[in-house]
Amino acid sequence: MKWVLSLLALPQLAFAADETAAPVAAAVPVAPAVVPAAAPVATVAGSLSPDLSPWTMFVNADPIVKTVIISLAFASIVTWTIWVAKTLEIVMAKRRATASLKLIIGARGLNEAASRLGSETGAVAEMARVAAEERQLSDGGGEGMIERIHLCLARIEGAYRRSAQSGIGILATIGATAPFVGLFGTVWGIMNSFVGIAWTQTTNLAVVAPGIAEALLATAAGLVAAIPAVIIYNWFARSIAGYRATLGDAATEVQRLASRDLDRFPSAKAAE
Repeated sequence: MKWVLSLLALPQLAFAADETAAPVAAAVPVAPAVVPAAAPVATVAGSLSPDLSPWTMFVNADPIVKTVIISLAFASIVTWTIWVAKTLEIVMAKRRATASLKLIIGARGLNEAASRLGSETGAVAEMARVAAEERQLSDGGGEGMIERIHLCLARIEGAYRRSAQSGIGILATIGATAPFVGLFGTVWGIMNSFVGIAWTQTTNLAVVAPGIAEALLATAAGLVAAIPAVIIYNWFARSIAGYRATLGDAATEVQRLASRDLDRFPSAKAAE
């Protein structure tokens, strides 16, 4: 009887073994499916890291943004060119005016002042020579001579002042308009970036970030052009004001010498 019962129990043990092994066999194919999904992630991350150097942003920018940046770069070149040229001009003019003023301060009359200046050039030397010529042409002087000398000195002073101020207005224009020109380029670039969002139908910032960076480059170019222009313009304004003060002092000194000569003429005629 025992061996009969053993034979009857064998099918049940085989069925239980099959039920235990089935979940293990079914679970084996699931593991390999997770591994391949990690590979494309690195590729996508690498494609979202463009080169955002200033030169690359300029090359990839919209044509209108490029035009704005090029115009601002040209304005910056003009600013520094004016700074170099006018600095040399104003510094040399101030030195000549100061040196000539020192020469005529100790003179006793217009003729002596003109002889002291010799071959000197500049506004002060021209003032002294014109005043001496007017004294000779006046033939004895008079109140009219002082008035005529005053008119000649005012004309000479105005001419040299205008010469010193020539070209300075361009700096004021660049300083006032360059930020707005750069802002126009920025607005245009950002507008194109939003149009790109509508085309791609995505809100991913990495898609529009290069376009926005290129647009902001126009604003930076506008500030680079405007800030030096304003600083240089203010420096020139102070320098020209000092130059005008020196010319005013020279004109006053020349008129003083003319008045001294006028006082001598009546005594000279009386001696005759």
